Amino acid sequence: MRRYETITIMDPDLSEDGRVPVFERIQDVIAKEGGTLVEIDHWGNRKLAYEVRKKTRGYYARIDYCGNGAVVDEMERFFKIDDRVIKYMTVLLEKEADPEKILAEKAAAEIAAAEPEATETPEATETPEATETPKATEAAETEDAADTKTADAPSDAPETDAVTSEATSTDTEQEE
Repeated sequence: MRRYETITIMDPDLSEDGRVPVFERIQDVIAKEGGTLVEIDHWGNRKLAYEVRKKTRGYYARIDYCGNGAVVDEMERFFKIDDRVIKYMTVLLEKEADPEKILAEKAAAEIAAAEPEATETPEATETPEATETPKATEAAETEDAADTKTADAPSDAPETDAVTSEATSTDTEQEE
């Protein structure tokens, strides 16, 4: 079985109720053709790089799935027929993929991502250094402001001299 990724761009004017049947149909096609849906990642409305069907924005979604060529053919046939889909592109990710292993890895990653949030305590985030940093930051900002004022003053003077010397040389050339 192969692993594919299809990026779809749908009409941005569709409501959520208008997009749901498209994704249900995609899930049905994958299941009917013997494939496995790994994930549907909704990216939302985004600006298009160029105008497509007189639209400057589109609703992006990434579909990650495993299957054979029949799954891809049927999905692309559906995208060609359906006017709600503006553009699509399918890419082969892996030639030999194990859907069960991919789903197990995805579930393990979700569990690992949820565990650090649960174990984090508010006491661990508060440190004595955190209370001292605002004072240190104020002092650093005051020093930076003083350095900026002194650095600006000398740089203004040479620029004005250069401008006046250029104007003077131009005036003398015109008089001759």
